[in-house]
Amino acid sequence: MEDYAAKMLLKTDAALREYVTGHVQYREAAVLAAFDELRRRGQPAPEEATLRPGLEVAATTQRRVEEAAEAEQQQAALAADPEAAAAAGPALYSPAAIVLFSMFSVVIGGVLMSLNLYRVGRKQAIWGLIIFSIAYAYLGSLAVAWATTIGLSPIWGVLIFNLSAALAYVLWFWPRYLGTVPFRSRSVLIPVLICMVVLWGIQKLTPYLMENKAVREQMKDIMPK
Repeated sequence: MEDYAAKMLLKTDAALREYVTGHVQYREAAVLAAFDELRRRGQPAPEEATLRPGLEVAATTQRRVEEAAEAEQQQAALAADPEAAAAAGPALYSPAAIVLFSMFSVVIGGVLMSLNLYRVGRKQAIWGLIIFSIAYAYLGSLAVAWATTIGLSPIWGVLIFNLSAALAYVLWFWPRYLGTVPFRSRSVLIPVLICMVVLWGIQKLTPYLMENKAVREQMKDIMPK
């Protein structure tokens, strides 16, 4: 859109007056800019009080029409160029990344999906996703504990249960709340570092936990016979 304020700075007083007296043949925004420049020069136009309200309404309407047309042109251009659409879209963790981290932890996969929802403005959906992730992780721990009683390896139990959650993230939550929005794949470096720190912490804590008799007995119960 044209910068009429800057344009009016270069006009003579007579030219500014021409915009006022011949306002019907000029754009409303241009006439308003002329009014503003005359007032800035200490020469306010007597017609301003009468003409300004109507000109402001017309200028606002015209600006909205131009913005809508510009947005439509941008959407058409993006639709014709998928690569440009993806480059202009938000940076999201890809479905593959969410599945990968969900296999490590249902909660971590849920956090990545929540960050995606936050970036596209679907903040209300985040609470439902958090509740699902926590409830699923809790039920998963119970299911894995039960699976060990029938001879199933806890590792396989965790993988199977986590895979189900990962598929729920990318096959239900993603289509429902993200749809087909073009996006740029976000780097997974930070989640990887966090997972490494968690694994390191578990490795350091394990010897101390195993020294505890109660913990040792619980570990025996969940380990395959």
